[in-house]
Amino acid sequence: MSKTVRDLFSAAGEEATPLVWLAASEFESWRDSQGPAIKAWLEVQHIKPSRPAPLWLPAEAPDGAPSVLVLVQQEDDYQPLARAAKSLPSGRFELRGEPEDMEVALLGWALAGYSFDRYKTRKESKDQSPQLIVPDAADLDRVAAIADSVWLARDLINTPASDMLPSRLSQAARDVCEAEGADFKETLGDDLLEQGYGAIHAVGRASDDPPRLIDMTWGDPRHPKLTLVGKGVCFDSGGLDLKSADGMRLMKKDMGGAAIALALGQLIMQRNIPVRLRVLLPTVENALSGNAYRPGDVLKTYKGLTVEIGNTDAEGRLILCDALALACEESPDLLIDFATLTGAARIALGVSLPAMFASSRDLASGIWSAGEEVRDPVWQLPLHAAYDWQIKSKVADLNNAGYGPYNGAIYAALFLQQFVDKEIDWAHFDIMAWNMRERPGHPIGGEAPSLHAVFRYIEQRFAV
Repeated sequence: MSKTVRDLFSAAGEEATPLVWLAASEFESWRDSQGPAIKAWLEVQHIKPSRPAPLWLPAEAPDGAPSVLVLVQQEDDYQPLARAAKSLPSGRFELRGEPEDMEVALLGWALAGYSFDRYKTRKESKDQSPQLIVPDAADLDRVAAIADSVWLARDLINTPASDMLPSRLSQAARDVCEAEGADFKETLGDDLLEQGYGAIHAVGRASDDPPRLIDMTWGDPRHPKLTLVGKGVCFDSGGLDLKSADGMRLMKKDMGGAAIALALGQLIMQRNIPVRLRVLLPTVENALSGNAYRPGDVLKTYKGLTVEIGNTDAEGRLILCDALALACEESPDLLIDFATLTGAARIALGVSLPAMFASSRDLASGIWSAGEEVRDPVWQLPLHAAYDWQIKSKVADLNNAGYGPYNGAIYAALFLQQFVDKEIDWAHFDIMAWNMRERPGHPIGGEAPSLHAVFRYIEQRFAV
């Protein structure tokens, strides 16, 4: 059986090694209070308060037991337990001390325990992972639900396209709906054309696995309406504007926006947030065949606007525009989309800091603040209207590719804004959804940036 988040934690009362949580600023006073054996060991090992790794401490008495010291730097309450989880051997450890934010600290331990070994023939036993006994006051159910959602997103993104084309992503959404009591429906293949989703159909029609629009709903209709939209390009070849081999290497992750929207939806349902939730996942493979859409084609979108295709590799905004227009028909109180949309956002902010665009300062400020609280940072880029000339077309209402090499993330967001009603609170996240290097709690591979930040904001706005 696969390892789960719950396997990383253990019940209280069982024998465990103390895991001592200590702020680096208190190291000297703590050291001075220790017995001679620990003092001597610290001196011989030249231990300083800036040491990041967990430290094994010797037993103070012959019949005593060793302990582990976790030194916490200022405003660093996410990474210490993540480091510990990766470096400690199997066994039980009991947390001693009070992190400033217990949820964030424990989430570090849970996220560090993630691994993607589906395709490995030699799998590590789950018994090799250390287990943590947490204080009674900790809300382990909440931590596990957040970690489960991140693990789900990571699993979906890490799965190769051979096993995660539109039909498989659809099944993953069905599974979540069945588990959480949500309603599921999808519009598939040529039915997309009949119902007006011309952009989704065009992008996905060249694939043997038909394009589709997944539509999930949950919650009391009397509650505030929250709609999540996720870009579900299960593999992006670039279409006829074919990507290079290097450019295609990670394109299994181009459904990262859909993975995050689905995982966030699962978390909202599990935590029973009082909203009427809708999750829309336009899902395609951007493939090549004789019926692939072409540069210069003009598509009619669900909103009725026409779009000239400047580049078939700017496909994400096309499938999103149909879903966003549909979402606006019921005037949600909050509309949020997630998409691995532009390389320009990565050039501006790097791979681990999501770009956020928002329709109002209050919305942007609220999400940014929530992200700071949970150590899931986001950064706002502007919906700078002066750049909207870049999405104009001489033969249609809009062009999907823009003109020139600059501000690509902004004009992509401005393109999407054409499909969102002005009175709706809307946020758009342009994300990488992939860790390029190992960090505590963040293994190389699929990632769910902004998920925790947005969840905290949604709680603050709707669950208070």
